[in-house]
Amino acid sequence: MNNILITGKNSYIGTSLENWLMREPDKYKVDTVDMKDGSWKEADFSQYDVVFHVAGIAHIKETKKNQDLYFKVNRDLAYETAQKAKRDGVKQFIFLSSMSVYGIENGVIDQNTPIKPNSAYGKSKIEAEELINKLQDDSFTVAILRPPMVYGKGCRGNYPRLVGLALKTRVFPKADNKRSMVYIDNLSEFVKQLIEKRSEGLFFPQNTEYVNTSEMVRLIAEAHGKGIVMIKLFNPILRLMNVSTVNKMFGDLVYEMSISDYEIDYRVCGFKESISQTESRS
Repeated sequence: MNNILITGKNSYIGTSLENWLMREPDKYKVDTVDMKDGSWKEADFSQYDVVFHVAGIAHIKETKKNQDLYFKVNRDLAYETAQKAKRDGVKQFIFLSSMSVYGIENGVIDQNTPIKPNSAYGKSKIEAEELINKLQDDSFTVAILRPPMVYGKGCRGNYPRLVGLALKTRVFPKADNKRSMVYIDNLSEFVKQLIEKRSEGLFFPQNTEYVNTSEMVRLIAEAHGKGIVMIKLFNPILRLMNVSTVNKMFGDLVYEMSISDYEIDYRVCGFKESISQTESRS
């Protein structure tokens, strides 16, 4: 029996992992703790084999006023949690970081890509990584995840925006782009395998294939019984609009596929099936 604590109650990724693991209740016991009120500091972590830290700030617009909050939550809270986990005898600490630590909106990321975060979110995540990694020793294993965009039923962020476009428009730009993404079930299975193997290190889970934005929108529309016409007429305009929103939707941003290949088999769902499952009404 693996006893797992998810630090970050009601988070999308944490809740999804809990549901995924509880399909095997004889193998996993999962608890969650709210990190907002400070009561977690009095909790007994010694009963857990693994702490999966997902609490953090994301999906809110950064301003000068809230930058400090990013560091207090994404860095300081994460480090304090890892310190407590180690003190209480937890064997493995899994930290959810982000692709944002690289600070790029277009290109290919590989093992040699430099870390150059350009946002408080990215900076707070990499600083948390550095602090937490220093805690690792023979009795305390640290695993860091830097997933790309995570999508699935009930997710937040860019995917719901694409759904809105797919359901409202009859015409969409036919873009020839590539994005690294990871379906929530594939990510959950990846974390499950890390727990099983007590893995340590830096990890880049992603789907087996890159995602084309236009194809994703077409599949979303198709899942709802709607037709959508893809045209290249808008493409020259998109290329001239070098703004963040356009880059995030139509630019190329991928992890080199080789850095996401591991001995563990975690890709339980292909891309087309993942869209069908995400958009199903059940």
